[in-house]
Amino acid sequence: MTASERTALKRVTDAIRPLPDPDWQAFEAIWHPFTARRKVMLTEAGTPEKYLYFVLEGVQRVYYLDELHREATIVFSYPPSFGGVVDSFMLRQPSRYYFETLTPSVFLRASSHDLTRLMAEFPAIESMIRLGLTHAFSGILERLAELQCYSSADKFRKLLQRSPHILQLVPHRYLANYIGVDPTNFSKLINSVKL
Repeated sequence: MTASERTALKRVTDAIRPLPDPDWQAFEAIWHPFTARRKVMLTEAGTPEKYLYFVLEGVQRVYYLDELHREATIVFSYPPSFGGVVDSFMLRQPSRYYFETLTPSVFLRASSHDLTRLMAEFPAIESMIRLGLTHAFSGILERLAELQCYSSADKFRKLLQRSPHILQLVPHRYLANYIGVDPTNFSKLINSVKL
């Protein structure tokens, strides 16, 4: 891990909850560099998520595929953030979702075995992970309310409020899927929404 990668990981970890030095040293030691080309399936539905990813470069998405092969984009990840199919990772069960790169991507990743071991050994790490998951869960609840109550235009506005740079990062067809509009209508939506 390079110094800049270490700094990025520490900055995001500290934003969740700073770790005491011995805990941080143990935590940073389990992360290893990993790269993937564009459109690589990192996790497939039916297989357990083996890694928690820390995104250094690139854009990825987690999506669901139903029995009629309709896709539902659940979440995007991009730097600097954690990524992967977290429920599968934490519960050690087969994933119900796919995790793929949309662009060439650079990560640090930690195995489920290593992170579980550290959480048992270091209460501060377990507390930081729990707090990070609680923040993620809060975001999911907010997203569920948006899906059920907001118009497409309002969902798009909220997305741009959370991630103003997303239009430059993610291909528009995936953004259309994320907010639940047909890709052919997405350009009309962009032009009609006052930002």
